[in-house]
Order: sequence, then C-alpha cells, then structure tokens
Amino acid sequence: MSEHLNTALELARAGLPVLPLRRGKVPFENCPTCARNACGGRPNMKNAGPCACPGPCHAWAAATTDPDVLGSPTWVRTWHRAVGVAYHPGGAGLTVVDLDTPAAVTWARESLPPTRTVPTTRGEHWIYQGAMRSVNGVRPGVDIKSTMAYARWRGYGTGTLTALPDAVRALTVRAPSAYQAQCIDALPTRAAEGACPHRTPAFLERGIAMAVQRINGASSGIHATVYAAFLAVLSTHGRCGCLTEDHTARLFAVAQAKGESPRHCADAWNNARTRLGL
Repeated sequence: MSEHLNTALELARAGLPVLPLRRGKVPFENCPTCARNACGGRPNMKNAGPCACPGPCHAWAAATTDPDVLGSPTWVRTWHRAVGVAYHPGGAGLTVVDLDTPAAVTWARESLPPTRTVPTTRGEHWIYQGAMRSVNGVRPGVDIKSTMAYARWRGYGTGTLTALPDAVRALTVRAPSAYQAQCIDALPTRAAEGACPHRTPAFLERGIAMAVQRINGASSGIHATVYAAFLAVLSTHGRCGCLTEDHTARLFAVAQAKGESPRHCADAWNNARTRLGL
C-alpha cells in the first residue's frame, strides 16, 4: 500500500474527503467518458457530491471518505502514481485561508483571529471551522478554499481550530461598484427634520435584520430570494428617507456572501426600485 493511500485512509477516517494529486499538485485528468466535460462537468454543479466514476475524476468532486472507493483497484493504481494528497475543505465543514506569501502571513496575524495553522512551502494555511464559498485572490497572496475547491494536505498543523469569523467571510464581498453606487445614490434623501415620518429606527433595523435572515436562510433560488428581500425593504422604507448607504451595503454584502455577483445585487436593487416606482 502506498504512503499516500495510507494518509488518505487516515484522513478519511477523520472525516476529511480526500483525493490524489498528480505532478503539478493538481487532480488527475477526467476519465475518457468525462474528458473535456463530455458528461456535463460535474464540478460545475453547485451541489456536486462524490464522483461516481471508477477512478478519481472531476477534481474536487472526486474527494471521498469511503475506504472501499479509496482502496479500489483503479484508485490504488492512481495512488501509486500520485505525488500528494488533497482534501475538500467544504466537504468537511472547513475553510482554508491560503496565505501564499510572507506578507500575506503578516497580514493574517494582524487581521484574523488565531486558529489552526499549517506551514506550506511559501506561507501558511489557516484553517477555520465552518464552510463558505471559495474565492481566489481576495487580496494579494490570499485565496479562500472551502466549498467546490481542494487544498493540498500538508499535515495537521498546530493551534486550536476556531469558528469561521466574519472577517474571513467579508474577504469575498467586493466593494460596491460604480454601478451599485448609482443605485445607492438614487435613494430618496432623509427628510429635513432628520427623522422617519412614519417608522422608528428600531422598526427599520428589524426590517433589515429580517431581510438578512431571509437571504442567509435561502438554500436555493438565491436570485429570487435576494430580489424579494430587497423589494420588501424598499416597499416599506424606500420612500421615507430611512435607508442609508450602510443599510444598502449590508444587504448587498449578505447577498454576495450567498454567491450573488455585485452586478446581480445591483440589478435586483434597481429592479425592485423600478417596480415600486422609486
């Protein structure tokens, strides 16, 4: 049995979905049936699970904790050719902050709460408990690897695993674009007396919190959910001058954290305003 297969089986027992890596630290090519995405490209499916092909196929979606799959004849032959082991962090409920430069490591130590840390060739992996969407290049030398991604196994590291902080989630939220800013600037201005003419600040905060909860709780139909939440907020507060740029940015941020692009957020906001005649 190969050293890499031994490691993979150990990690699988610990609940980490694993897959082999070939030269270049990348997954093995898709099988002939799935070559060039002939099968539809399983990893592009949002809820893709373990690959059902006989051998490792479909990149991160091949990751599994099933010892019978890992030790099957086809996989064993692949393990003997492998140069490393990778795992699917999101499949284990984890997020890896991949710090690829010394400067990125310095930034993390100054900006992020401590957690389990694993040394890498050029930097460190900071591992948090909790899954989120994966995004590369969130800042210089920093990638987020969680759902629909893989990370190379480099050991258990040191330190206590801590909960995924908002500071990491916020890294994937882009600043409002010029297009979004136009939507924000188009909001009605606050009344001259500085107070909402018909609602209290607590009522507004409750409305924003409900919209945030509604978007966060969506498991499907994200576009429709974001639009409906924006519409509900604007229908109540879009005419009275209550909404501020901070409120709008908060709604956009939670929508982007669920996978909406900045443009989709802006379109949903603008479409809701148009429907209400604002």
